[in-house]
Amino acid sequence: MNVVLALSGSGGTFPVLAVFGLCIVLTLFLSVGSILPEEDELSGFYLGQRRLLSVVNGLAIFGAYMSAAGMLGNPGLIALTGYDGIAYVLAPMVAWSLLVLVVAQPYHSTSRFTIGDSLALRLRARPAHLASGITSVVVCLLYLTAQLVGAGALSATVIGIDGDGAQRVVVAGLGLLMVLYVLIGGMRAATLVQSIKAVILLATGLVVVLALLSEFGWSPARLLNAAVAHSGFGEPFLEPGIRFHDRTSKTDQISLQLAFVLGAAALPHVLMRIGTVSSGRRARKSAAWAAGMVVVFTLFEIVTGLGSAALIGTEVIAGDAASGNTAVLLLAERLGGSFLLTVVSCVAFVTIMAVVAALTLTAAASLAHDVYGATIMRGRASEKSELLVARLGVVVIGVAAIALSMIAQHLNIAFLVSLAFAIAASSILPALLFNLWWKGFTTRGAVWSMYGGLLVAVLLTTLSPAVSGNPTALLPDLDFAVFPLRNPGLISIPLGFLLGWAGSLRDRREPGGADYTETEVRVLTGAGDARHGD
Repeated sequence: MNVVLALSGSGGTFPVLAVFGLCIVLTLFLSVGSILPEEDELSGFYLGQRRLLSVVNGLAIFGAYMSAAGMLGNPGLIALTGYDGIAYVLAPMVAWSLLVLVVAQPYHSTSRFTIGDSLALRLRARPAHLASGITSVVVCLLYLTAQLVGAGALSATVIGIDGDGAQRVVVAGLGLLMVLYVLIGGMRAATLVQSIKAVILLATGLVVVLALLSEFGWSPARLLNAAVAHSGFGEPFLEPGIRFHDRTSKTDQISLQLAFVLGAAALPHVLMRIGTVSSGRRARKSAAWAAGMVVVFTLFEIVTGLGSAALIGTEVIAGDAASGNTAVLLLAERLGGSFLLTVVSCVAFVTIMAVVAALTLTAAASLAHDVYGATIMRGRASEKSELLVARLGVVVIGVAAIALSMIAQHLNIAFLVSLAFAIAASSILPALLFNLWWKGFTTRGAVWSMYGGLLVAVLLTTLSPAVSGNPTALLPDLDFAVFPLRNPGLISIPLGFLLGWAGSLRDRREPGGADYTETEVRVLTGAGDARHGD
């Protein structure tokens, strides 16, 4: 690969490893130094005692949300498909409006640690906690597996580690490192990793964009003209139709965008970060800060994507990696040589670390608090025993994700991320919105929407072209793809809302809806907050 040749030819493989290793050591020492006695309490381990400032939590939310797929994949997609890639990248920004305006403050006021706590405030505790715990673990595990597989692929791309054993060592090392971080410091350590990642990601993105614009005399028009000239498509590069050119692909695009737009507002690891501040007002401000950073970095992605097409050329990018994932790395090498390439490569690894930390902690909290504490122990578990289970859960989730990622190392699992978003949008979001805003919602409605949305999303994906029936599928030699779309969101998301509505209407144990009094007061006034102000 061109990226590997660029690094090896300049002695750059060692700097990547050295700088990344230094970052790991520094972050680990900071994590150890940040431990407070409260980390031995549930609130300290899960939420860091809700002491974060809004801007710091906004940084951490952005760090937990923005994955390597966004940093590397989105600019590559824009470089290869132009307008269609830009439309794809812009859509998730809508989700942050939903999170800021509709979800953040009321969710903070009604939840203690997990999504199950928000539901159980008015619904029957055991079924609500169990359903939310299972769906949260599934979403986190899918996302976590994809991140660790991406780490192995990135090590092959950047460092030239192409042996199976070496890639597995990289994956296992990153996974175990994150397990260690979370075991040591819980939410405080995860916050530290995510905040550092957010700062260096934004700073590096700004440096690349400024260096790129300087190449074109600070003229966006010249950049666009060069992108069109070197795209291989001409003027159609800035028109719709390169990636989505027939009815099925256009419908699939709508389904995928719907999953990303709605799913981003219901990702468990993002919602868990909402609870790390002291009030609903701060939660809303945190989400607003994160939304602003997402908007800024999305603009960076668009500029770097077009710049990659302009300076590198679509044909060269596709030749280096058909997915376009190396476009930013090629651009960094073109703009700043091996030094900038080394920096961008290290930022990509840190990006994966931050997301893995968030997902690991959230999945462990769901296992310990929702499944063990609220369901198995019926809410009678001591804080000490739940904290022990949470720490064990970190190890179990980490080991499971590492094992799954090793099995899937050479399989095409790109659909796992979009499936995680589809499940969040189909099962968690309907239950969450109905619970916060509809008086007629009941426990049966929550159970139907969460289990139903989860099962439908998984079933339709299993029967889709993402799993079988074509050379790029997970199982290319088999063909049972009877569902035409790669992402199930267009069907599973409306069905999730429909199941929540239908289940509530048919619930004879809670006719007219579960008691909404306390939830309504908290949603409208923030009465459940520990303290107010900023």
